[in-house]
Amino acid sequence: MLPITGYADRWSVRPGETIRFMVSVQGGAEYTARIARIHCGDPNPAGPGYREVRMPSAIEGTHPGLDQPIRRGSHVALPAVDLGPGGRAIGLAATVWPTLPDQPGVVLAWEGNGVRLALGLGPEGAFCEVNGAVVATGQPLTGRAWHDIVAVVDPAGGTLSLRQQPRKPRLDREEAASASAPLLGLPTGLGRGWIATDAPGGRHFNGKIERPRLAAGLDAEALLGAQEAGAALPEGAVLAEWDFAIGITGDQVADIGPGGWHGRCVNLPTRAMTGSRWTAAHQRWTEAPEHWAAIHFHEDDMGDAGWQPSLSLEIPADWPSGVYALHLEGAGWRDNIPFYIRAAKPGVRARVAFLAPTFTYTIYGNFARPGRQAQLHDRAVAWGALQQSPDGHLNYGHSTYNWHSDGSGIAYASMWRPMIDKRVNHIQMIDPSPEGSGTYWITADSYVTDMLDQQGIEYEVVTDHDLHAEGAAALAPYSVVLTGQHPEYHSDRTLDGIAGYIAGGGRFVYLGGNGFYWKVVPHGEGPWALEVRRAEGGIRLWAAEPGESYHAFDGSYGGLWRRLGRPPQSIVGIGFSTQGNYNGHPYRFAPGILDPRVAFLREGIEAVPGGVFGERGFMGGGAAGHELDRADTRLGTPHHALIVATAIVTEPSYAPVNEERYDHTLWPRQHDEVMRSDITFFEAPKGGAVLSFGSMNYIGALPVDGYTNPAARLVLNAIRRFMDPAPFPGFG
Repeated sequence: MLPITGYADRWSVRPGETIRFMVSVQGGAEYTARIARIHCGDPNPAGPGYREVRMPSAIEGTHPGLDQPIRRGSHVALPAVDLGPGGRAIGLAATVWPTLPDQPGVVLAWEGNGVRLALGLGPEGAFCEVNGAVVATGQPLTGRAWHDIVAVVDPAGGTLSLRQQPRKPRLDREEAASASAPLLGLPTGLGRGWIATDAPGGRHFNGKIERPRLAAGLDAEALLGAQEAGAALPEGAVLAEWDFAIGITGDQVADIGPGGWHGRCVNLPTRAMTGSRWTAAHQRWTEAPEHWAAIHFHEDDMGDAGWQPSLSLEIPADWPSGVYALHLEGAGWRDNIPFYIRAAKPGVRARVAFLAPTFTYTIYGNFARPGRQAQLHDRAVAWGALQQSPDGHLNYGHSTYNWHSDGSGIAYASMWRPMIDKRVNHIQMIDPSPEGSGTYWITADSYVTDMLDQQGIEYEVVTDHDLHAEGAAALAPYSVVLTGQHPEYHSDRTLDGIAGYIAGGGRFVYLGGNGFYWKVVPHGEGPWALEVRRAEGGIRLWAAEPGESYHAFDGSYGGLWRRLGRPPQSIVGIGFSTQGNYNGHPYRFAPGILDPRVAFLREGIEAVPGGVFGERGFMGGGAAGHELDRADTRLGTPHHALIVATAIVTEPSYAPVNEERYDHTLWPRQHDEVMRSDITFFEAPKGGAVLSFGSMNYIGALPVDGYTNPAARLVLNAIRRFMDPAPFPGFG
């Protein structure tokens, strides 16, 4: 745990609205807080330098601290379940698909009237625990295979009976096993329960669970037979039965038994997971939910941290829209929590908007890369930057670019937890260029807003979360909308909003690389959590398992927008084609730059030697690098689009992305046709226009020479022309 850290309840807020901050301080020590408006988040002293402006506020000063815990691990919290009067046998049953079978995990637990009862499995196979005494079958279960396990406590017979049975027997060993022992406690009356743990913070189960049940009056053989057959229990035998095929889109868990003891998922376990009945006859869970009646639980799942609010701030009416941060200091440490302030009346003060890619920030939140914190430490200290990195503080959960401890991919990302790598005054990597900053995400995107500040161009901020909520109306007040470095993740509503803005006459500047790439679906109760299913192709660190390519949150198919029929080229003219190291390379102007339609782009840069520009930068040492986008009319680039500049990258680390290949070979023309970044311009309906740059490193070239270099001038020329309502000749 960091000595001090926290998170906000939202990414953006308007003047007059209130934002809440959840803060934890080690040992509950006092801490100080202050708000600053961020001009540049890059701490590199050789670059533009970290710059902020203090914003006095009601929460500035010293506050009493609160030590708030992080409790990872998903489970289902159950209400008090009434087992009824004593004297009859009580059974616990479940169908399980363990992913860490050698690690003890509780599948179903109950506590009441001084008795603790748990059914689980571990290295000795299925076990039943009563008041701390454990009985196990002694036969380990195969991982990633379906098994039925049951336990029955029988007061009349004075015994505890345990059974396990694989759904698909192994040929090399017998896994069916049983055990019994004298009864050690009498479960009766009202108690509370859990699925996938024995209590919050306890022994978490890793794997899928299907059809957990509480039964009365049955012996172990009868209960096992019913569980294995998926059959209903005899009338009067059902106490509770939780059907995970109901309510897949949310966090509620339905009890179809007579008591209606409904539960709630905690820490976002993965739903819409194939169950024991799945046959591959259906691929979409909405067509046969009973085939997806399983939930995958993980000991390291992280959803809503649930911290108590520490500070609340009503945004003053005179604070301008922009990038802000709450700075925290206490317990010998410091941290900051970035957020955005929107305009009270959008478009009145400014005609330019920066679209902050908060969906992408959230998806990448706490991207742990082994050894990164140690690698960055000395430079962070020398630069006065924040020193933390997710690999050094795993308690806050990981990003969807990491794996769970059981080897499965992480499909959910939450903003209601500290995202300790989404900060300002922070670096993410050691830049390969001598003067490079190694920036990503919020820090890198501050180059765009800093350039606008430096050039005296008024701007306001809109976030992906705002765009998802409001659609094109969130962008409509602005003449020009600019993106950040890496607007990779979008929902159908954010894509609709951008496409609608452009189609309605908006003018859009795409300043990133690998944008508009993966589909995400926000949580049904609000976009505090996002889901990604990595289906079919794409650059990815894990892939969706068979039958698990449809989102749980809404039932829609996941994967690349290109595979879903909405390639980036159809929106901004270019799309992801090449990936390589962070090394940057220059651009060369293409013949399209001489077209009279883009004469405005050439102002002040006609004399660039050899037509080469962007050969310096604070991200990799050049403007074209890391992830590159290209034009392709077959994928939707408008036929009238102009390619005004291109960077063809032949450095050995660069290769076409998966979806650009048909086999393992690199055909010769791929270097020129695919392994490149195109800067494109095209006019859109109703006086709209789009200029796209297609490189993750491009905005790192903007600050060179105080935002006066040709790479920056190209962007500034476009912004100023796009702010002019005059139509583009020949296009309305």
